[in-house]
Amino acid sequence: MPELPEVEVVRRGLETWVVGRTIARVEVTHERAIRRHLAGAADFADALVGTRVHAARRRGKYLWLPLVAPGADEPDDALLAHLGMSGQLLVQPAEAPREKHLHVRFGFTDGGRELRFVDQRTFGGLAVERGGAELPPSMAHIARDPLDPLFDDTLFHAALRRRNTEVKRALLDQSLVSGIGNIYADEALWRSRLHGARPTGRLTLAQTTLLLASARDVMNDALAAGGTSFDSLYVNVNGESGYFSRGLDAYGREGEPCNRCATPIRRISFMNRSSYFCPSCQRTPRRATVGA
Repeated sequence: MPELPEVEVVRRGLETWVVGRTIARVEVTHERAIRRHLAGAADFADALVGTRVHAARRRGKYLWLPLVAPGADEPDDALLAHLGMSGQLLVQPAEAPREKHLHVRFGFTDGGRELRFVDQRTFGGLAVERGGAELPPSMAHIARDPLDPLFDDTLFHAALRRRNTEVKRALLDQSLVSGIGNIYADEALWRSRLHGARPTGRLTLAQTTLLLASARDVMNDALAAGGTSFDSLYVNVNGESGYFSRGLDAYGREGEPCNRCATPIRRISFMNRSSYFCPSCQRTPRRATVGA
C-alpha cells in the first residue's frame, strides 16, 4: 500500500497539473470507486462540474482537493482520494487509450490533459465531502505526519510513553502519527537501531527524537527517488515508478547482509505482514508484556 512518500509524490503531481483548473465533466465507469460518496454517481458529478481546484493537500496517506464553487472566492467542499493498495491518479491526454481499470475520469474547461482514477483492486476510492476544504471531517482522526511543520515531537514522545504497546505498532497507528506504513517503519527502526518490539513506555526522549529523525530522513530520501515501487501498481501522475526500493536497508532484504554490520537481515511475521530487522544492530528487547 502506498505510504507517505508515494502519496506526497502524487500530491505534488496534482499540484502541478490540476490545481487552478475548472472541472468540465466527470465520468464514473465503476461505481465501487465512489462507494464512499453515498449519494451516488450523479450527485458526485453534479457536485464537481463547474468547480475550480484550489489546492492539493494531504494528511498521512489521504489526499484531498479543495474546490471553489462557481461564483465563490474561497474553497468550501473537497474531493477526497484514497489510493488503497493499487489506486492511481493519472494525468493523461484526452485521446489516450482507456486503461483497463479506469473507474473515474475528469475533463477540464481548458481542454488539456484529463485526470483519471485507475484502480486494479478497487480498494481505493473518491468522494466529495461538503465543507471539507480545510480538513475533511472524515480525516480529523488522522494524526499529523513527521514531515508536517506542525508535528510536535515532544507531544508524540509523551503519547508514546502513555501507550502500553510496541514501537512498531505505535508507528503504524494513524491516530498517533500518520503516513508511516510497514516499509518505512522498518527502515526508520533500522536507522535508529531500535527493535520493533521495544515497549514504547521504555523509550527515552533521545530515542524518540532519533526515531523521528530517521523516519524523516528515510521518507525524504524516498521522496527524492520518487517513492518506492515493488510492482507496476504504484506510479506518479505521469505513470512513472519510483526507485527507492533500490535504497532500502531492511525491508525485503531477508538473508542479505546488513549494510551496517554485515549480519544477515531477518524476517519475522508481524500483524499479518512481515518485519525486517538486523538481529545485531537492533537487539531484541528483554521480554515484556505489551498490549496491542
